[in-house]
Amino acid sequence: MAATATGSLKPLQHSSCSLSFHRNPIATKKALLRFGFGVRKSQIRCDDLRSSSENDGKRRGEAVVAAAKKRNQSPERCAAEGIFTGGGASEAITEVGTMIPERIKVVILTACMMCLCNADRVVMSVAVVPLADKLGWSSSFLGVVQSSFLWGYIFSSVIGGALVDRYGGKRVLAWGVALWSLATLLTPWAAAHSTLALLCVRAFFGLAEGVALPSMTTLLSRWFPTDERASAVGISMAGFHMGNVVGLLLTPLLLSSIGISGPFILFASLGLLWVSTWSSGVTNNPQDSPFITRSELRLIQAGKPVQTSNNSTKPNPSLRLLLSKLPTWAIIFANVTNNWGYFVLLSWMPVYFQTVFNVNLKQAAWFSALPWATMAISGYYAGAASDFLIRTGHSVTSVRKIMQSIGFMGPGLSLLCLNFAKSPSCAAVFMTIALSLSSFSQAGFLLNMQDIAPQYAGFLHGISNCAGTLAAIVSTIGTGYFVQWLGSFQAFLTVTAFLYFATTVFWILFATGERVF
Repeated sequence: MAATATGSLKPLQHSSCSLSFHRNPIATKKALLRFGFGVRKSQIRCDDLRSSSENDGKRRGEAVVAAAKKRNQSPERCAAEGIFTGGGASEAITEVGTMIPERIKVVILTACMMCLCNADRVVMSVAVVPLADKLGWSSSFLGVVQSSFLWGYIFSSVIGGALVDRYGGKRVLAWGVALWSLATLLTPWAAAHSTLALLCVRAFFGLAEGVALPSMTTLLSRWFPTDERASAVGISMAGFHMGNVVGLLLTPLLLSSIGISGPFILFASLGLLWVSTWSSGVTNNPQDSPFITRSELRLIQAGKPVQTSNNSTKPNPSLRLLLSKLPTWAIIFANVTNNWGYFVLLSWMPVYFQTVFNVNLKQAAWFSALPWATMAISGYYAGAASDFLIRTGHSVTSVRKIMQSIGFMGPGLSLLCLNFAKSPSCAAVFMTIALSLSSFSQAGFLLNMQDIAPQYAGFLHGISNCAGTLAAIVSTIGTGYFVQWLGSFQAFLTVTAFLYFATTVFWILFATGERVF
């Protein structure tokens, strides 16, 4: 710009008077006054403005660099945000207002959806205890009932992921929440009618819920820049884990005060209310939103890699191509291990406290709720830490490996220690540590799908989640058989711990944060 401005002034320099004036306007003014000529104020003012404009431009450029260093961000991102700092002060030149950024509204609604998603699952984990006593189910058959949710979940993972890639997360999520809320509402009727009806309704419930995670990760990847994505996923998954807390605490109260239908009606109604809010307030892409400001849109676009084509117009790659790469298998094995351990604890934690330590259902719910509450908090901080490391120059690959290693080694060691717990309080501490550290996986394999296959992340998520769901079915049913045969949880907890350790080694060796597909 400076060179251009200088070039445009060169023709004026043929005049010696003009040359002298532009070089030193103050000296020129004094010389003219000595000869008794007045100086035209407009000419001096014009030159002063030009000089001021050039100085302002330099100051703004320096301010952008200073702001970037202070915020650990690139100058391009600070320029997109419109944030400058100079002389110790801060100045924003974007649209001024107290409105909540539109992407924050999206992540809040997504977190609420994830909370309902898990709360609806947990209701059955608690309600199954009185149902088992009433209907005389054995421990092994109790595992079959617990796993019936996963029978439908496994089929919708791949299909749901492909639908999300093609149609976006908004429409797929709306249909998913509406259908699983309907299934939740029908569960008490099915339980009263027959065991077969209950298994079918729970399988349909899982079929509808299978679209939740692929929709969430794909939608947030479109609405958030790369260095905010882990925090956004952390907030959404915090809602997911808080669903455990809400379900575990409210369900026993509603069961004792209203009956078996109470918690199911409550959470189904909340789901339908969420659908009405979501359908009218969210779009698949930020550029389609009528509510987003120009500055926020620039911020989102400045923090994302350039897309050369629209992903909805390209077919998904072949399954053979995806499975030919070791980073894909690293994600699949991580998902398998994560679901194995997660569903063991989710499905059997209330039963564990009741059978091992002889606590009643309400006490078991409180002991079970504490680990999930801390998991919600640690998951957010894991995402924030991941984003901070990336902003400060660490490679995406190293950050993903660090986070995933913490997310598996921590739970593995904690489950080994859980075998030696002598009281429900001690067991709750080890479970809290295990689940808190497992939340670091959210900044590991869960985000890594967007890293290696940004255009096909939903499809890849579906494939890996399908394998993970198979593992969850085996672990949920297997826990019941282990408890029935051996009379304790210790053997299965040990197997789960060593699975965590083996997958950590495979992840460190073959995972990458670079784009593969």
